[in-house]
Amino acid sequence: MKTWLGCMLALSLASAGQAQQPPARTALRVCQDPNNMPFSNQAAEGIENRIAQLFGKALGLPVSYYSFPQRMGFVRNTLRYKLPDQDYPCDIIMGVPVGFDQVAQTRPYYRSTYTLVLARRKGLEDVQSSADFLALPAARREALRIGVYDRSPGSEWLLAHGLLAQGVPYNMLSPNPEQYPGEIIEKDLVQGKLDAAIVWGPIGGYFSKRAGEGQLRSIALPSEPGVRFDYAMAMGVRYGEREWKAQIDQLIVAKQDEIRRILQEFNVPLLDEAGTKAAER
Repeated sequence: MKTWLGCMLALSLASAGQAQQPPARTALRVCQDPNNMPFSNQAAEGIENRIAQLFGKALGLPVSYYSFPQRMGFVRNTLRYKLPDQDYPCDIIMGVPVGFDQVAQTRPYYRSTYTLVLARRKGLEDVQSSADFLALPAARREALRIGVYDRSPGSEWLLAHGLLAQGVPYNMLSPNPEQYPGEIIEKDLVQGKLDAAIVWGPIGGYFSKRAGEGQLRSIALPSEPGVRFDYAMAMGVRYGEREWKAQIDQLIVAKQDEIRRILQEFNVPLLDEAGTKAAER
């Protein structure tokens, strides 16, 4: 799961806002992280950028971005940031986990799960599932280096299966805005510093594909008792902007097929509402 998801799931501050009429819109103004592929970047190449462009076209509006690193305080410094006598800089966050209470959530638009990304070396070439991985001979498992973000379901899974000693911890929230969650794969796993990594599914799917044919395998991890891996994702707007939220909900429904195609293009593992693999369309 991307850093943003882990950050937001850890927060528990309730948010409330005063009801207000949405202003006339001259652009679809998106709050984004400028260095957070596969979700967003300054060049507007990510999943959330593409969906924003889809929505902007449907609304007949240009898309603009207000960028700030997705760390603690992201919502306060973007969606809710307002100086006296000035307008908000942006009006929508394109990806928030269902249950995140700092924003008014839209309906969910996809569900994904964490992935186990493996380098095809050190006896991992034939591993096709988490069950295969756990069934590896003990000596082989003990020799592995598994990258995992702290305070994530990945670290809980390692603990549950006696693999914590093989874990290589990474900070969930790096203070360096130049760092991005996919570095664990693109740099450390590909370059041989790690043998495997547990990351949020869109990250695992995108960067394993980007690494090139045959280098990495991305395995969707099923939730299990005590370890939840799958989460539904929605969009977030300010509390009180009911008409705006309803408009976005309508777009999510109307553009669901196009949204799905974008997610598939980025190799995102998709689950249905029951948490099982979604059928291809």
